[in-house]
Amino acid sequence: MSIRPAESELPALADLDWSALEGQLDGSGFARTPPLLSPEQCAELVGMFDDDARFRATVVMARHAFGEGSYRYFADPLPPLVQTLRERLYPPLAAIANRWAQRLGEHRFPETLDGLLDECATLGQHKPTPLVLRYGPGGYNCLHQDIYGDLTFPLQFLVMLSKPDEDFTGGESVFVEQRPRQQSRPMVARPGQGQAVIFPVRHRPKQGTRGYHRVQMRHGVSAVHTGDRHVLGIIFHNAR
Repeated sequence: MSIRPAESELPALADLDWSALEGQLDGSGFARTPPLLSPEQCAELVGMFDDDARFRATVVMARHAFGEGSYRYFADPLPPLVQTLRERLYPPLAAIANRWAQRLGEHRFPETLDGLLDECATLGQHKPTPLVLRYGPGGYNCLHQDIYGDLTFPLQFLVMLSKPDEDFTGGESVFVEQRPRQQSRPMVARPGQGQAVIFPVRHRPKQGTRGYHRVQMRHGVSAVHTGDRHVLGIIFHNAR
């Protein structure tokens, strides 16, 4: 089998310790990877943001009371780097998602991205969801969940494209775990350039005294103080 150029440019994917990442997800609710993209690859994706031809939709957050900043959804065909990330990250994440589904008695997911997208299409979800986000000074994102239709794959990837403390200050990734009959738990992640954070889209299983139960999760971004913060979001289910 021939290797597409984009695949050969992502050697760090082959070295990911998925068992350790799953342990972080189960223990903390999110996981942080080593750097996956080079500074040059990050710059390439940042440079796409102003190329209208690459995107199917743009959202200015303030217009919808989502926060301050903007994000753009890639159009099909996705850029090779984004497509390869989406394809290669999906199978190990699907294995985790199916273990979660077994614990919670939920729908199992296909083993391949094509299988997931076929299920999405059956439900009328055809629009690609990978996106690039830009926050300037004062930019932030309110707590939310990325649900785009009846089928939601439970995990997503965020890849930091900018250099914290050089390109921007502030702008931490914020996660809030809503625990039944307890106060919510806030968590903060600060990935470096090229690093990714894996986190639940909607909820995750958590073991209690009577077995596993669902814990709701939401995510957002704290205020950027200076500079511009760019992030790549890899969401696996398509949108309606």
